[in-house]
Amino acid sequence: MSREPNAQLIAVMDEAQVSNKGLAKRMKDAAVQRGISLGTTHVAVQRWRDGAGIHPQTASIMADVLSAKMGRRITPGDLGFFDHSKQATPQPVGYPSTVPDVLSMLEGLADERAEETPAPDHLIIPDGDLSSAVLSWMIARPDGIQADRPTRQRVGMRDVRAIRDAASMFMQLDFKYGGGHGHKALRHYFRHEVLPLLDASYSERVGTALFSAAAEVSQLLAWTAYDTGNHRLAHRYLTSTLRLSQVIDDRMFGARILGNLSHQANYLGNHAQAIQLARAAVEGAKGRATPRAMSNYSAMEARALSNAGDGIAAARAMKEAERHFERADTGEDPAWLGYFDEAELMGELCHCFRDLKMRREAVEQAQRAVDSTDPKYARTLGFCRMVLAQSQLLNGELEAAVTTASLAVDGGDSLQSSRFQRYVTDFQNEVSVHAANPAVAAFNEKVHDALTRLDEDDE
Repeated sequence: MSREPNAQLIAVMDEAQVSNKGLAKRMKDAAVQRGISLGTTHVAVQRWRDGAGIHPQTASIMADVLSAKMGRRITPGDLGFFDHSKQATPQPVGYPSTVPDVLSMLEGLADERAEETPAPDHLIIPDGDLSSAVLSWMIARPDGIQADRPTRQRVGMRDVRAIRDAASMFMQLDFKYGGGHGHKALRHYFRHEVLPLLDASYSERVGTALFSAAAEVSQLLAWTAYDTGNHRLAHRYLTSTLRLSQVIDDRMFGARILGNLSHQANYLGNHAQAIQLARAAVEGAKGRATPRAMSNYSAMEARALSNAGDGIAAARAMKEAERHFERADTGEDPAWLGYFDEAELMGELCHCFRDLKMRREAVEQAQRAVDSTDPKYARTLGFCRMVLAQSQLLNGELEAAVTTASLAVDGGDSLQSSRFQRYVTDFQNEVSVHAANPAVAAFNEKVHDALTRLDEDDE
């Protein structure tokens, strides 16, 4: 699938007598003057000439530098792009239709800072946009790899291994310190070390592995943006990564992205969308995913159904997750799924019991999750402890709940995770009726001190 070349952009560049490299350099220099980090390269310029889409801010900078070069006003519309200069709000998130489009979108996203949060814990995605993206992924045929293209740089499996090693390292940082810790460095790595390789030359085997590794990094950028609280950026990364999985027909990884989108929608209270996305993951991966992966997708469905209050359907999905996990060791799992062990599954299910107000089951499952979680997964352990505290509170065990929540804060005060902080805030709201209780007052003081230290660490 391809687009028509952007004749307007080509004509203006020809008139301005500027090369791809020359335009890229001018754009980066102009961005620096505005205090913006822009990673545009000659490769990106060629994609735009070939008809790929462009980020609104990038289009505006391009128009400005060409205006300066030619001595007259040039708008994004003059360059064959939509004129975003008068738009005050982001446009609906679409599903990129071509490979150049998705790579261009990812380049633009990698220039955005996750800490620039539009609206905490708030994101509205039109149902039509979401359904269109899911349907496109479900029915589209893979693009396939363009192997052995005549370019200067040749990519080998060594390059792919390096990307996977970097992804593994950043994932461990994410688990231990939260998404806010490594997102900036990861997006710089993705922008300058990963994306350029996708336009290089490689064999079909290497190219397939390369796109797979790039999708892993892109997914982690989405997750760290989500954990930082920038839900719009996270959603755009996830949608783009879903499209990347289509290039090489990686249904198992694509279903993982749908599961992540379900997780985010559930967190934001968009229950109907969360259920739809999780079910799409389950159905889209049937026959193409390992039992461990299917267990993960079913767990996401269970969480969405539990949060929506559908106890019967949630119980069915939880049993499905457990049934698949019983066969987890029979499949050959990819490395990216290694984190999903029995403790992780128990952590997902204890959320379900809590949301369904099943008090005894919630406490038992959350305690098992806490006892089983490896401390290296600090954020996961913090979540499970907070769910245990909330479950103990459901049982009327105020003192035990506050003690458990205090342990979570002690272990998680360095986590740069807006999600963990929301777990704590939710618990504080739940115990606010007991504000006069000395244990509750001491807990609130502990939280205040932890947040203060976190702010000081960021300075």
